[in-house]
Amino acid sequence: MNLTEYRASTNEQKRILDLLSLMPPNFFNGLDIGARDGYISECMAMHCEHVTALDLTMPKIVHERIECVQGNITDLNFNDNTFDVVLCAEVLEHIYPELLQQACAELIRVTKRWLIIGVPFNQDIRLGATRCPSCRKTNPPWGHINSFTVEKLCNLFDPLKAQRINFISKAKAKTNFVTHALMEYADHPYGTYVQDECCIHCGSEINRFMDQRTLTQRLATRVGFLCQSVQVIFSQAQPSWVHILFEKK
Repeated sequence: MNLTEYRASTNEQKRILDLLSLMPPNFFNGLDIGARDGYISECMAMHCEHVTALDLTMPKIVHERIECVQGNITDLNFNDNTFDVVLCAEVLEHIYPELLQQACAELIRVTKRWLIIGVPFNQDIRLGATRCPSCRKTNPPWGHINSFTVEKLCNLFDPLKAQRINFISKAKAKTNFVTHALMEYADHPYGTYVQDECCIHCGSEINRFMDQRTLTQRLATRVGFLCQSVQVIFSQAQPSWVHILFEKK
């Protein structure tokens, strides 16, 4: 994925601006979990004196107020109550379910007061699924293993209190059992194959392969698209993302 083009997109700019709007004024230090290219870390640096940009691989950000750190959200190498603001956006959906509670506990531990969480809202992780060319197993779109509602997030971050809840953008992004079953049979030919995320099962690169599909698989794809078109007619649009500002008292 070209991150420069992605960051410039209308929906991405809307998402980032909303995350920044949740930041309290005049705080000293912040932590950006899942910093990637450093775009949000640099935005945070406009609001505070010092930002720690953390990712699984060492971020490469050149900024006088940003410190780059390699680390894992499930085992943060910081003292309790270290940061005035912790921001964790587009990360929790990638955490293995058995480690999710531990990751949330670490975020609660290291924040002194404020925690900003951003995740896809109530995502149907069947839609846009892919097939790994190596192990042949099904992968959720973009490597999103978890789906979140407001209630689930509030339970995960208890005893923190949600002070603001914002919903961003809207889309009819739901599928159905029939479409998913047909696409599963057809090897998910039109999933999110432009993703950078590797297979959640074997770690191999996800890429498109459609040259070996049979005639019946191609027919299944057409019927699946038809079923999905009907699904869209009767579906209601829902928010694409949810952002929550939690407070630690």
